[in-house]
Amino acid sequence: MKVKFCILPLLALVMMAFALIPQAQAEENGPAPTITLDKTTLDNGGEITVSGQVPAGAQVYVEVFAADKTVRANRFDGKKDPKTGKIPYKFYLTHEMPAYYKIFIPKDMQPELDKAKAAGKGWKYSEVLKKTGANAAYSAPTKIKIDKYQATIMASIIGSRGDLLEAMDEKATKSESMKLVKGRFRSVGNLLAAAVEIKPDGAYAAKMKLRSGLAPGKYNVVVTAVTERTMEGDKETVKKVKSEVASFENKQTFPTVYLSNAGTSINLLWPFILTLAISIFGVLMGAGGGFILNPILVSIFPALPHTIVAGTVMPTVLFSQGSGIYNYSKIKFINWKLGVGIGCAMLVGGFIGPKLTEMITLDQFKFAFGWILLVLAGLMYWQTTPGYLEKNKKEQSILKEFKKRAEEAAKAKGN
Repeated sequence: MKVKFCILPLLALVMMAFALIPQAQAEENGPAPTITLDKTTLDNGGEITVSGQVPAGAQVYVEVFAADKTVRANRFDGKKDPKTGKIPYKFYLTHEMPAYYKIFIPKDMQPELDKAKAAGKGWKYSEVLKKTGANAAYSAPTKIKIDKYQATIMASIIGSRGDLLEAMDEKATKSESMKLVKGRFRSVGNLLAAAVEIKPDGAYAAKMKLRSGLAPGKYNVVVTAVTERTMEGDKETVKKVKSEVASFENKQTFPTVYLSNAGTSINLLWPFILTLAISIFGVLMGAGGGFILNPILVSIFPALPHTIVAGTVMPTVLFSQGSGIYNYSKIKFINWKLGVGIGCAMLVGGFIGPKLTEMITLDQFKFAFGWILLVLAGLMYWQTTPGYLEKNKKEQSILKEFKKRAEEAAKAKGN
């Protein structure tokens, strides 16, 4: 019993020592930054200023992220590995990506951001973080869970992502999270902004502009002060201190609604008006209008992921198709034998398509969709040329019959 009572105080002392280690390290790197927000709420975006004090001479980085709204992010690695010469066919997926993520960096780092923007689509997020020093503040995405799959074409066809591989270590997770972050938010301006002003005495301030249409809810703000950087060969050692977490809330009101699987908000009025016009034209063409609505939504609302647009347009087309089927059946313009045959092929294609969609990038999506529309437009234009119509008398007779039945249906409806 005496031995037990002697051990307990020793254990308590050891636990206290471990608890004091982070505090001692923080004091060694300098006092923790203070942080103050001039607002606690925003109304569908706006400007908010963060200010405070850091050790004199320190670099200041402000990390801002959505605290209670997450979104899916995925990446398919289909590029040939320069070391092995083989294509990995790896699929990375997370459902824990913050719906908003951005690091505000010192204003004198603006030239580095300009270089990244000038690089176009070839810019690398990890390189920009390193060159601006913002890698010291990059934190929230490193905590997300990322699943890694060994993908195959056959697995995609049968509706599978492939075999789930072993969990990645901390270093690999951080590296892959940067690629997923870039894939999710795409542009330099969405992820980084040179907005932090730092005075010689360590006082800092940053005006952070948040666009409208972001996720509603709580946002966390963390300030990182880098007090010292040293290089030993290729390895960089950074001494830094972080502030406590400050928070603000982004509020929204109808007709602006949050699309949880897209990680963004949208005013429903404009898509409603746009879709109304497109559905009228689409039904005239014998379609639901999705082939028109899809590229227009991707272009007009770039914050919407192309996968979400493709998936959302599919069921919404049912409304226009349903009413179109009803009216076309009334005037006897539907051949059900042909329709069922084509429908079986569309059933198979509809099963394969969604799986392939999540494995292609926005640029690949636009390229493929653009060429399909161009080919269809060319074919339709060719079929309206005088030469084609003269050679195809049957086409003319069908058009005449179409007009005749339409007139008869209109008269019958009038009576």
